Amino acid sequence: MIEQASQNTAARAEQVIRLARETLDIESDAVLGLKRHIGATFVQAVDLMLKVRGRVVVMGMGKSGHIGRKMAATLASTGTPAMFVHPAEASHGDLGMIKPVDVVLAISNSGESEELIGILPVLKRLEVPVIAMTGNSESTLARYADILLDSGVEKEACPLNLAPTASTTAQLALGDALAVALLDARGFKAEDFARSHPGGALGRKLLTHVSDVMRSGQDVPRVGPRASFGELMREMSKKGLGATAVVGDDGQIQGIFTDGDLRRLMETGADLRSAVAEEVMHINPRTIALDALAVDAVELMETHRITSVLVVDAAGRLCGAVNTNDLMRAKVI
Repeated sequence: MIEQASQNTAARAEQVIRLARETLDIESDAVLGLKRHIGATFVQAVDLMLKVRGRVVVMGMGKSGHIGRKMAATLASTGTPAMFVHPAEASHGDLGMIKPVDVVLAISNSGESEELIGILPVLKRLEVPVIAMTGNSESTLARYADILLDSGVEKEACPLNLAPTASTTAQLALGDALAVALLDARGFKAEDFARSHPGGALGRKLLTHVSDVMRSGQDVPRVGPRASFGELMREMSKKGLGATAVVGDDGQIQGIFTDGDLRRLMETGADLRSAVAEEVMHINPRTIALDALAVDAVELMETHRITSVLVVDAAGRLCGAVNTNDLMRAKVI
């Protein structure tokens, strides 16, 4: 009996693996098959969406609606003004969101979704251009559309050939192809992407400046060149940066003294009781500009294997300091 159960478990595992691999094969073939459909109509769709004075309004029911929401989000985040409008809600007032300056991207694998078909005559009266993304080039949606994007697949990954699987994967991939073509045509750059994703990792890296995360004012450890060794150590301990700048009366940095410098001096057995800051500091410390990106400070620290860096203004005067803990709190690293 135990042997039979073991055989059943092994057979079930084999079946799971087989179906999973078949699904991936079918969906991969569906996406690759779209390449045959990329041509003049795809270019027309990109041109229309590129020139639209309003928004690209994405619409779809059921699973196509879920894909449509993702398409609208991807378009909007890559420089093409876009929004999703649910076809069922459109017939109950949300159609007022759509203006003649917009263009509608309507998604339906069958091309016969009742709620979507029902609002097509209204869109025609409003003279709103319609781009259809459908797997049925003979459908009502295809006939109404100004531009047809064929997203047809040979079969669904579902063993019953019923549940939208390969067809929605194809829609998603075709939507991404539109977004990529549009962002390239717009000259969309990483900095533009960051501005629409300020809370993401890329946004923090490309939008966060040293001035946003640095310590400033009384939080910046500094002493004069003739400060005693005791004063220097008290300033380091008080400010908790692991270093202190040595600064002249004109605000120019003359040097820096760090925890590492202290360890190296102690190893030599030097008598530090009578030393002053300019005698123990090292000159020409690493600095970074106030308006530099915080990610540049990270690179500077990693390159030179240091944990803090002094910040200077355009005239080279000390105006701040930043260390790895500051950058970690800001989630730059």
